[in-house]
Amino acid sequence: MNSGTPSSSNNSSKSELAYHSIRDRILSGDYSPGHRLVLSRIAEQLSVSVVPVREAIRRLEAEGLLTFERNVGATVAGIDRDEYLFTMQTLSIVESAATALALPALGSDDLAKAQQINHEMENCLARFDPVRFTELNHDFHQVLYQNCPNPHLLDLVHRGWNRLGALRSSTFNYIPGRAEQSVQEHQALLDLIAAKASADEVERACRAHRNATLNAYLSPEQPASETAQLTSSLSTNSLPKEIHQ
Repeated sequence: MNSGTPSSSNNSSKSELAYHSIRDRILSGDYSPGHRLVLSRIAEQLSVSVVPVREAIRRLEAEGLLTFERNVGATVAGIDRDEYLFTMQTLSIVESAATALALPALGSDDLAKAQQINHEMENCLARFDPVRFTELNHDFHQVLYQNCPNPHLLDLVHRGWNRLGALRSSTFNYIPGRAEQSVQEHQALLDLIAAKASADEVERACRAHRNATLNAYLSPEQPASETAQLTSSLSTNSLPKEIHQ
């Protein structure tokens, strides 16, 4: 009766191996949008049969990371530009508001933790890992908004981040130059908070920071000059109107 159990468990573990291997390559950018996956080649690389690879492909298709067409096979899905736009616009509003409301409960330990995370992000730039950088970016912002006293607002923030994850949040694959700029803006934001800026100033700074990433993704040829203006404005507690309109 138990003869089939080890085989079933083994297939499941191989399917998990294939799933995480393919997913990691998609998120890291090794498999770029439009890349066609050859199941037999992946199976050979992982030393498994095609069956667990096929199961992993179905799972990733259900998550929206892959598309499957008859006579074409599985290909890496691109980021839905409109969905990314709407998600980032929404997150820029709700996360900025949550961060502003969390300010009274933001202690020195929280600021030190955020500073440490930003240092890790800076260190990550030397040998850039977009997946790790994105994880640290989430951790940084979570420290700033996590003490928001409004649970409904926090729920909206969490939904926004989860939606970004489903869309493949490591957009730094597409705009790698934005990573260094993001670290600089984080530091400017921390300096703003340390200087006891008003909640309104912090909220506008957070929103401008989020929108700068969105603008860089939508117009990748323009982020450098725009971000330089943003960082300067954060340092002087005054935001350019064109960034947060």
